[in-house]
Amino acid sequence: MHGANMTERGRATRQRIIEATGRQILASGIGGTTLDTVRAATLTSKSQLFHYFPGGKAELVREVAVWEGGELLAAQKPHIDDLSSWESWHAWRDALVDYYIGLGRWACPIGSMATQAAMTDPELAQIITDSMTNWRLSLASGVAKMQSAGEVDSAADPQRIAVAILAALQGGLILSQPEKASWPLEAAIDAALDVLHKVAHTS
Repeated sequence: MHGANMTERGRATRQRIIEATGRQILASGIGGTTLDTVRAATLTSKSQLFHYFPGGKAELVREVAVWEGGELLAAQKPHIDDLSSWESWHAWRDALVDYYIGLGRWACPIGSMATQAAMTDPELAQIITDSMTNWRLSLASGVAKMQSAGEVDSAADPQRIAVAILAALQGGLILSQPEKASWPLEAAIDAALDVLHKVAHTS
């Protein structure tokens, strides 16, 4: 049920359900999140849940994926829209660490859902694929901007560098989880940015 005919209170309730479900998915996975656990966490009735999400759990989880993708992108702005200088790359890095660690999120919502989505819901898998692809393309665009500015070797492959950065980031989050500390994530991102520095012009 989308917003046109919804009251402000209704929109707030719907968003509260989405956010609570997102927290449960991070903690327990998609399989460990049920409509009953969502109802208990949000103090909503079964009829309320189906009023806002007539497609049931599948629709709700898809809405969580869309919302989490938007939150992740917003946390990286305005830096991810620039990435045309070393300063903006390092500002992007700091903003991302703040997003995950500042919220006590020791996992990437999109990355966590990606490992489960293909097994549960092809439509959900596509939402997550689109989110990850857009993220990769934004980073690759930044690498291309650095090439245009003469900061990075033109022979470097922006797509491969972007994938290396994302892979390091996801791995850093996995290592940060048991530590409950930001340093593995920071080390992983810094190592990924070293890849970019290694293809920088040194002249």
